[in-house]
Amino acid sequence: MASESTTLYLKADRNVEVSKQNVMLGDLLNMECSDKTILMKVKTLRILKIWEEKEQRYVISVLKIIACIHEQYPRLEIQNLGETDIIVTYENQKTPPLLWHILKVVLVSAVIFFGSAFSIMAFNNDVGVTKLFGQIYELIMGKKTDGFSVLEVTYSIGLAIGILIFFNHFGKKRFTVDPTPMEIQMRLYENDIQTTLVENAARQKKELEVGK
Repeated sequence: MASESTTLYLKADRNVEVSKQNVMLGDLLNMECSDKTILMKVKTLRILKIWEEKEQRYVISVLKIIACIHEQYPRLEIQNLGETDIIVTYENQKTPPLLWHILKVVLVSAVIFFGSAFSIMAFNNDVGVTKLFGQIYELIMGKKTDGFSVLEVTYSIGLAIGILIFFNHFGKKRFTVDPTPMEIQMRLYENDIQTTLVENAARQKKELEVGK
């Protein structure tokens, strides 16, 4: 039994991935307590039993986790320093075949390449870049271009350099320590998904009962 002066600190991330069907409290939260015996016992409390071996998501309120702990240690003081709701994502760790990964990489790369090329060509056609370059070339050189000049070459090189600088990386190499625009957009997208899951669970009263 915990004394009145014993405090358990909880810190949870909003989204936690697990790969086993018996989920213990230590799998979901970071915890600290001056009484290491209580800490080890609390970490082994079972919070969730996943029955189906397929990808699933559950929303668990930290209040219900605290209630579960108080069932075992009613005099233990608990302070939550993290999120108030936890999204538990269960993923089966079966690794897909290597061929499937290769096909996905090839497909995504092809879609990005041809989609980007089409977008650039459509933009250039809309604003009349070819005609503009022809007028600039004729103004500077005093003669009409034959359809291909140094302007097109420098434009293509500058476009590639601009894309690399904007996205802030080439392969695995970063140009600065700042996150890339793609990482920022993905983080915003993930936050929107997590907020929607939590709000839907609260609205539909589908927050999971822990310890079941």
